Amino acid sequence: MKNLLKKSLTFRTLLEPYEVYAEGVTEWEALDEIKYISSPNQMLWSLIYWKLKGNRGNTMITIYESERLLKLLRDKNQRQFLSGHKFSFDVQAQKITLNNGVSYNYTGRREVINILPRLIEKCKNKKAFEAHLQAYIIQNIGTGKNASLDNSLLNGLTIEWLGNEVACGVGMQKMDVMLSLASDNRRIVMPIELKAVEASPDIIIQIQRYVDWLEQYYIPNRISDIQPVLISKKIASKTTENYTQIIDSFKFFNNKNNRCMPIKFVEYEIEDNNLIFQDIIY
Repeated sequence: MKNLLKKSLTFRTLLEPYEVYAEGVTEWEALDEIKYISSPNQMLWSLIYWKLKGNRGNTMITIYESERLLKLLRDKNQRQFLSGHKFSFDVQAQKITLNNGVSYNYTGRREVINILPRLIEKCKNKKAFEAHLQAYIIQNIGTGKNASLDNSLLNGLTIEWLGNEVACGVGMQKMDVMLSLASDNRRIVMPIELKAVEASPDIIIQIQRYVDWLEQYYIPNRISDIQPVLISKKIASKTTENYTQIIDSFKFFNNKNNRCMPIKFVEYEIEDNNLIFQDIIY
């Protein structure tokens, strides 16, 4: 495969398509054509932010954005999708086609990436590990592998959407992690700010931006309660002036934002080579 693609794919995942359509939707059709859009918050902002940044790679799109893209694809293809298991791309016709010929199977390394040992090693050596903490939560939340993590965040609800580095502004602001949790009669969207160090009072500035963006751009498209969350390293002493200032900042935020739920404060520590998460009642 490396010889065929002329490049090495360091990290990869096998995708099984839900539906495959021959005709694609252009960027202009998805992002610029607004004749069926009645409000700016209905635009596909996740993809617009991605284009503004100008980098290649994946970007998280929300559930309502994926539903809009799927509708565009279905409409363009008269709701006819390709039935089969093997596909190719016709460069000349610029269409996806059925391919019953040669198929390629990946035969390289398949080991699971375990981020925890690297995270613990960096923490012990006082090196930055916020990206590792983010990866650990994304990889393990809802799997039952860390009960303290699930108990702190899920509250018995089901994850319907999960993303990291979720774009939420033209200034390239990004939520470290975002969850959408659901039950039969309730939905909660959870913007999560991560800190590899102890919390500080000024963290509410970033959380406020997340909440403001969600209220204006997300909630009108997918009605949910907003539950802001801060996850940070365990504060050794709860009797310091700094801790008092942190709690006061949370209370100030909660009083100001009566349309969202109070900030959930979660601390973590390393115990027996594992991460232990705990809700802090303040």
